Amino acid sequence: MTVVDSLFLFFSVALVLSAVMVIVSPHAVVSALYLTLVFTFTAGLYILLQAFFLAVLQILVYAGAIMVLFLFVIMLLDRREPCRWWSRNLPALVGGPMVGLTFGVAVWATLKRTTWPEVAPETLFRGDLAQVMTPVFTRFLLPVEITGLLLLAATIGVVVLTRKEGQP
Repeated sequence: MTVVDSLFLFFSVALVLSAVMVIVSPHAVVSALYLTLVFTFTAGLYILLQAFFLAVLQILVYAGAIMVLFLFVIMLLDRREPCRWWSRNLPALVGGPMVGLTFGVAVWATLKRTTWPEVAPETLFRGDLAQVMTPVFTRFLLPVEITGLLLLAATIGVVVLTRKEGQP
């Protein structure tokens, strides 16, 4: 087993365990912190794939900016008691594994049917800044702007909903 294989195994197992802890954790803030670990371990997998730009974006955008937004919204909600969703939502307990199993079967069927390219992956994917950001600022500019507006509207909605009576 090489060092890359060992790192891949570490990042993969840590990623899955952190993702499970996001779901299982009863406190929203702790769950958000585990989600930060998920983003960090995903960046580690990007580094193993030699996609350094994506790894940096993963850390800066998701583990940084998006998690600050999530924590800001969670703190605004100010829930003192832990959410015990497993005691009330039997459909979620039954439906969750069924959705996961369906997703796993779909991924397995797709991987079984896929033909892999004969050329080296280095020739297929070039991850320099110009090739990644040119489509973002040309072809996908409108969806990026709409996503930003939706995040802004959601944040304003949380502030309005959590405002106490008598506050400006």
